[in-house]
Amino acid sequence: MMPYTPAPTETPANGVHPRPPLTTPAPQVSPLASEDAGATKDVSGRLGLLKRALLRPVRQATRWLPALAVLAGLILLWQWYASQPEIDPLILPTPLAIWQALVAQRDLLWANTLVTLNETAVGFGAALVVGVLFGVAIDFTPWLRRALYPLLVASQTIPIIALAPLLVLWFGFGLTSKSIVIALVCFFPMTVALADGLRAVDPELIKLYRSFGAGRWRIFWSVRLPAALPSLFSGIRIAIAYSMIGAIFSEYVGAVAGLGYYIELKQHEFATAGVLAAVVVTAVVSVALFALVAVVERLALPWYYAAGRE
Repeated sequence: MMPYTPAPTETPANGVHPRPPLTTPAPQVSPLASEDAGATKDVSGRLGLLKRALLRPVRQATRWLPALAVLAGLILLWQWYASQPEIDPLILPTPLAIWQALVAQRDLLWANTLVTLNETAVGFGAALVVGVLFGVAIDFTPWLRRALYPLLVASQTIPIIALAPLLVLWFGFGLTSKSIVIALVCFFPMTVALADGLRAVDPELIKLYRSFGAGRWRIFWSVRLPAALPSLFSGIRIAIAYSMIGAIFSEYVGAVAGLGYYIELKQHEFATAGVLAAVVVTAVVSVALFALVAVVERLALPWYYAAGRE
């Protein structure tokens, strides 16, 4: 016989109706309200990214403020000292006189700067190719390293001031002699930096790749060369700073155009302000080339700088 269960409308035997469980009803959220909240969060996130992107150049620019302040102080001190009555302006012109010469000769300076930049690009490009080939060859062949490395070091002991006139005699006043001088100045830092970077790769990582059956060239392209690229770019930054010096010196020895030729002409005219104006242009171009290499390095090695930030 089935037990008797009271109906919901009937009163139980004890006279007490059972209470329904106390539950808090879930808040009813409108779909439009949830969409608005998500949109607001997305907009705030984008505004945060935009704010950081706009403030990043400002923060980077503030890093240059100490150097700019020191430079401004030195220029003011120079202006005050060179303005003294006992200082001959032919010997030490004021920064204002240099600026006036720079403005007055801007077209001529620009034309000669283009010539020097062309020579620098050719010589530096040749040095980069030769330096990379030498660095890889020295790393791949131990006996070649023992044979070439001392010669590379010895090549840097040869004074360019003695070799440049001979190169002009051998190859003439054209682009060839100047490119050789620039290449001789630039290739050594890049070769040594690449060779040292290839030797400094983590040996445990190489062993790991070998355990998976990777060959020598696969290890070179996947492990050793990427790990050596930061060192190579360090050598490139050093070389690009020296390249303008080599170009101007080669022009000073013998040329028909270029900043070195311009400096020599102004020296013969005893126009010291014009000489220093060309020096200012050389410094600005060298800094610009250095900054260009730094930008290329950041674009070529994003993983390296991302790992550094982490």
